[in-house]
Amino acid sequence: MNKITRSAALAFCATSLLLAGCGTDQPTTEATTDPEGMTLQDSAAMSTDSARMGKAQGVEVGGARMTPDKDLVANAISSKEHTTLVSAVQAAGLAETLKGPGPYTVFAPSNAAFNNLPYGAVAGLMRPESKEKLQGVLKYHVIPSRIMAADLRDGQQLTTLSGDKIKVSVKDGKVKINNANVTISDVVSSNGITHVIDQVLLPPAE
Repeated sequence: MNKITRSAALAFCATSLLLAGCGTDQPTTEATTDPEGMTLQDSAAMSTDSARMGKAQGVEVGGARMTPDKDLVANAISSKEHTTLVSAVQAAGLAETLKGPGPYTVFAPSNAAFNNLPYGAVAGLMRPESKEKLQGVLKYHVIPSRIMAADLRDGQQLTTLSGDKIKVSVKDGKVKINNANVTISDVVSSNGITHVIDQVLLPPAE
């Protein structure tokens, strides 16, 4: 290898190290197409180094400090603004799943978001006979990978734990998931990421 070729190779390797690690496998994404033919990136399998980073002191959510040393459920339990979500996760039998190794990204509706649902909707979902439906709604808020706000792109479609897709919109630095606004982003837990949203995401009707 001559000097020019060797220098070019070293430069390429250094750039690769900065982006994703030289000589390592790159995360894969699945391309999907919207009704108008635009190719969108599906980041359901995406795992980036940035997603492992978090503030050691944590992020304050609902009057509590959520820290990277706790799992998603342990952090959520601390928030006064997510008591409905925690109760729903427990009623659906998904607490152990979200305490597992994951990683998961959770778009977490606040109590106010649940209160905006039609009267009686939450109580109906909490009934034992509605457990399967409740699971479907909650899984629609979970992506089976770590995704930080910086990884989100306008027009992305993400495949949820339920198998359905949610759409990302980014405008003027503000992120929306379907019609819900992300109000707090990049809350890092030991097994995933939480982004707080102001609406409950409803999966498409079967």
